[in-house]
Amino acid sequence: MVQDLTKGKPVKLILLFTIPLLIGNIFQQFYSMADTVIVGRTISVDALAGVGATGSLSFLIIGFAQGLTAGLSVITAQRFGADDYDGVRKSVTTSIYISAVLTVVLTLIAVLTARPLLELLQTPENIISDAYNYIIIIFWGIFASMLFNLLSNVVRALGDSRTPLLFLVVACVLNIVLDFVFILNFKMGVAGAAWATVISQVVSCLLCIVYIAKRIPLLRLCKKDWKVDIAFIGAHCKVGLPMAFQTSIIAIGSMILQVPLNQLGSTAVGAFTAAQKIDNLAVQVLMSFGITMATYAAQNYGAGDMRRIKQGVNRCLLINIAASVILGVFIILTCRPLVGIFVGSGQEEVVDLARVYLIINCSMYFLLSLLFVYRYTLQGIGKSLVPTVAGVIELCMRSATAVFLAIPFGFAGISAANPIAWLGALIPLTFSYYRNIRKLLKQFPDGQKQPELEKTAAAGDGSQEF
Repeated sequence: MVQDLTKGKPVKLILLFTIPLLIGNIFQQFYSMADTVIVGRTISVDALAGVGATGSLSFLIIGFAQGLTAGLSVITAQRFGADDYDGVRKSVTTSIYISAVLTVVLTLIAVLTARPLLELLQTPENIISDAYNYIIIIFWGIFASMLFNLLSNVVRALGDSRTPLLFLVVACVLNIVLDFVFILNFKMGVAGAAWATVISQVVSCLLCIVYIAKRIPLLRLCKKDWKVDIAFIGAHCKVGLPMAFQTSIIAIGSMILQVPLNQLGSTAVGAFTAAQKIDNLAVQVLMSFGITMATYAAQNYGAGDMRRIKQGVNRCLLINIAASVILGVFIILTCRPLVGIFVGSGQEEVVDLARVYLIINCSMYFLLSLLFVYRYTLQGIGKSLVPTVAGVIELCMRSATAVFLAIPFGFAGISAANPIAWLGALIPLTFSYYRNIRKLLKQFPDGQKQPELEKTAAAGDGSQEF
């Protein structure tokens, strides 16, 4: 259901938007978690490590797609907040064009470089075959990930975070069923887990297409909506590409970190993989509030209500910090049985190492809660430069960890990379948010429409079309 986030109590709107989004993000994590649990418990720890060794590569490419589509939908949300429904449809078709071109480019690059990159990362010989067999199928399925993320982000830009949740639940259940069928019945190994993920994503795409066609009249596109507009493409790329590159920059830092991790052997890789799955699941809570603020800020920016943006950010910060403390304490207290879900019995060394990772990371979740709110709010108001710079800082911090902490502190040093990177990125994001919100409050005190949005709409009327 389309929802206007420019009217009503901010806290209520933020919570109502975040809850379905959070559940959806958790179910999306279940794609890879289901693969990890079933592979780790039905095949071997080496197979688990093989899947885990692809995490940074997958994040590099799939994360680019997720960041791109999230950025493109910011313009859609701004147009919706400004009540420019022609601009909304034009934004959707422009996003489709950009996503289609980049899907082809990403797929070719990913497929051709998968094996060389695994070798460059010094993936252990005993797991590199499983790693390649898994990731190559995931890369061939980039189109499904790109399309689902694009469509779900468009729906969320219009204030509906519930419908993508339903489709993710269906896809997740299907993914788990197919995992068992392909791995246990058809004996397809890690490749079966990858096929299960791709097929499930295709199904979720089809569900999104049918829903949009039948239930969202606003997005019924006509011939004029498909006309190419250079100015509008540029406006979308200005927001979408920095968000995509920002995600990839973070992934590059993870790849650099993967090298010293791989040198510690498959046991360390398996422990890191299991702990990271738990960590990623918890992080979805904190990130979901951030993603909500991107849509909330974008719609209210389009409506010209800067005070409402500031009020929403202040409330969201309090909620997210509280959530970070509760999550951190819970995981630290229950980390042993949680890790045991992934590796089964008799893997005490793996469990001990994973516990080290979780204690270090979970105790610093409050930094991440702040980072997500500031980063996504800045992206929602179209300020993408500083979030990109923050991504570069994260890359530098993770790289420095790989160089200076991995050797003297081993697995514990590698596990500290995330909190160190969070702190480094948080500093410019905090400064930029407060600087920009003060500036916007002075420039637009009375809720007037943003002049750059007016010009973008004008550019979309056909003056620069071909």
